[in-house]
Amino acid sequence: MIEFVRNVRLWFAPQEVREEGRTPDYRFSLANERTFLAWLRTALALIGGGFAVDQFLPGLRWAWRVGLALALLGSGVLCSLRAINHWVRCERAMRRGEDLPASRFPAVLSLAIAVVAVAMVVVVLVGWAG
Repeated sequence: MIEFVRNVRLWFAPQEVREEGRTPDYRFSLANERTFLAWLRTALALIGGGFAVDQFLPGLRWAWRVGLALALLGSGVLCSLRAINHWVRCERAMRRGEDLPASRFPAVLSLAIAVVAVAMVVVVLVGWAG
């Protein structure tokens, strides 16, 4: 937990990350940044999907519409927070010459999206209206 709090502080102090260890090959830092941006695009897509479900499915029962929308919006929020945390952890590991950190987040996010997708398939097939 203490390491997580330190990482959160580093989100807003990238100059402190640069002071740690040796400067890695710039290609690795740029690849880390591209991965960060890919996670942010995923977060934006999830957030957009959440708003789309809420706005463009007015005939869907309220509980289903809100539940699906909140699941997508929540996944987008978690994805964006995870993006910055993972970027900091990877940058620090590269500077220290350590292995890159492993993460269960991609599997958890994939399962959450799969659950939402299955729920949406059920809604489409059954055609539940409000």
